[in-house]
Amino acid sequence: MHPWKAIAVPLAAVLVLGLTSGPVAADTPAISVEGNATQPVFSRADAVKQTVFVEVEGTDSDHDGRPDRVAVDILRPKETDQGLKVPVIMEASPYFSGVNDVPNHPVDVDEDGNPLPTLRSHADKLASEPFAGYYDNYFLPRGYAIALVENVGSGRATGCPTTGDRNETAGPKAAIDWLNGRAKGFDANGAPVEATWSTGKVGMIGVSYNGTLPNAVAATGVEGLETIVPIAAISSWYDYYRANGGVLAPGGFQGEDADVLAKFVLTRQDGQTVCGPVIDGLAAAQDRVSGDYSPFWDARNYLNDVDKVRASVFLVHGLNDWNVKTKQAAQWWQALAERNVPRKIWLHQGTHMNPFSLRTAEWLRQLHGWFDHWLYGLDSGVMREPQADVEIAAGQWGRHASWPLPGAHPVRLWMGSGGKLGLLPRPWSARESYTDQKTRTAEDLAGTAPAADPNRLAYLTAPLPADVRISGTPTISVRASMRDGATPYLTALLVDYGTDTRPDGRLVPTGETLCYGQGVPGDTGCTALRTLGTAVTPYKIVTRGWLDVRNRHREDRSEPVRPGREYGFTWDLQPQDHLFKKGHRIGVVIISTDHDYTLRYPAGTKVTVSPGRSSVKLPVVFGRLP
Repeated sequence: MHPWKAIAVPLAAVLVLGLTSGPVAADTPAISVEGNATQPVFSRADAVKQTVFVEVEGTDSDHDGRPDRVAVDILRPKETDQGLKVPVIMEASPYFSGVNDVPNHPVDVDEDGNPLPTLRSHADKLASEPFAGYYDNYFLPRGYAIALVENVGSGRATGCPTTGDRNETAGPKAAIDWLNGRAKGFDANGAPVEATWSTGKVGMIGVSYNGTLPNAVAATGVEGLETIVPIAAISSWYDYYRANGGVLAPGGFQGEDADVLAKFVLTRQDGQTVCGPVIDGLAAAQDRVSGDYSPFWDARNYLNDVDKVRASVFLVHGLNDWNVKTKQAAQWWQALAERNVPRKIWLHQGTHMNPFSLRTAEWLRQLHGWFDHWLYGLDSGVMREPQADVEIAAGQWGRHASWPLPGAHPVRLWMGSGGKLGLLPRPWSARESYTDQKTRTAEDLAGTAPAADPNRLAYLTAPLPADVRISGTPTISVRASMRDGATPYLTALLVDYGTDTRPDGRLVPTGETLCYGQGVPGDTGCTALRTLGTAVTPYKIVTRGWLDVRNRHREDRSEPVRPGREYGFTWDLQPQDHLFKKGHRIGVVIISTDHDYTLRYPAGTKVTVSPGRSSVKLPVVFGRLP
């Protein structure tokens, strides 16, 4: 059977299913299904916990002459020791054993192009604790096993972390192979262990790095991986640490790069000694000078192998996530759509976070239906629901046929002298200039509009005569010259000018508690419900995008720019779904150094723009533009 076609199981009001490979004995335990959904009939408290060390055949990332091994912690219903076979919900992570305090790269660049010695600690990323989440409390009683894979170079695993390339993918892939009898597993004493209790069907889920690994493993086409739920996940590591030829930081971690992250998660015993040369190789190959796309980054681009994806995909991303930016979700989603991969998407107004924290009950309902459908073959109805759930404002969700929203079409707005932005081009507008600086943030520079500012240019529409919604990827085209300085960056900001109540990144308790699953000592199976915090602000940077002008033609090749010569530059902004309200003004702000994201070259570059030959293209769903 094609892996995308789930088995439709006819159900009465209550039906008990035995999922064993042969005839079902009368005393063989079975799952319970009611209303086309698995029911919580197994005990979380009595669950069997075991640890298996899975051999990653063909992968020796620490070059010790032996295959790498990953540690897999498993929690499964005790009935699996009595013949019950269950599918697995898997989370793979390099964070389960904690993290290291690692300095980031300096981002201030001197006159010769060399980094200045300033460092910033990286210790504020989060680690996870095994079985501390909600998967075990909610899903194990319904007939699922939970498997947590400690990825290469972390904790009890061997091997070395290399930030997203094939050896890291091979770890959780080997765990899936072991669940299907295709890889070797051992207990702590070295005795072979088999997953006789497993149906072989696996669903991977996780947030951030833990969500990126499902994308990576799905791109191998491994048999048995039936579905993935990548949350705030990366689809191409180049787009995490670079943008259009420029060196870029993930939001909140200015100066981080592939080698820093590898050091951050290197928690295996004597890892610093064993993996030092491997990480030195990362530092040399990642290239923080040119920022060009290269074989190093190509090896970490899962879009290259999207044709191999056999699993269905439930993709989740925050529209205000500036750590793993929205391009990661949009380009993966588009590639899956072009191949008709069964899929679903949630886009929320939060930042880099788990949807469990935002819309708990509805998230559990849909996720439960998703796993029941893809791992048990139940007709849960989830595939007949709208494909896209999009939160357009805090707590205001809409359900749509797909994303970008149907009907979105490109509308071009032209820049003009005097800070004007409108539908009609102004080809004879006088040229306008600004001088780059490196200390003021983009928020500061955007906030001074519409007044003149020597360090940026701003172009605003007239007040909008009606609401305008965009959905998709904006692009900008600028005709400009640069001289008297060193920075190679152009940065564009798309701004919503108008006082409004907007999400501010906080999670605020509602005062309510939801008990969603079975509790055990130290883990009640309950959670405090939360909602997005809001604040009244005069404007919002809706999205932004960056270009290294030396890469104006190709992201993999730098070309010199002649000082004072005018060029045409076109680049993308991060994808977005946003409603500009009636009476607000749409603004485009052009700067060079983006203090919180780009390298910071010495101040002084003069940028001269021809606004009449410059424009922004917005993916408009509805509305009227002035």
